[in-house]
Amino acid sequence: MMETKYYVLHLLPSRPDFAQTMTDEERSIMMEHIAYWTSLMNKGKVLAFGPVLDPKSIYGLGIIAVENEDEVKEFIANDPAGKINRYEYYPMKAIVPEK
Repeated sequence: MMETKYYVLHLLPSRPDFAQTMTDEERSIMMEHIAYWTSLMNKGKVLAFGPVLDPKSIYGLGIIAVENEDEVKEFIANDPAGKINRYEYYPMKAIVPEK
């Protein structure tokens, strides 16, 4: 059995006021983004995700549980929001409830 690895993902907006000034097309993409990550959450791969209401600039944050870094890259590559924003991700030494 493989050891679960945890990563934190930052979805960084294309502009500081992105959350407040999204176009209809951008809003549609972000709704697809929410559906995409909710689907992964329902599969047990996502522990939490959502917008961080930082007064300097709202950004997205997610905590995921995967088998390897390639899985992280795959999740990011398939996220509709990646077309209009960019990601950074880092390994995390997460403390999670026992199963």
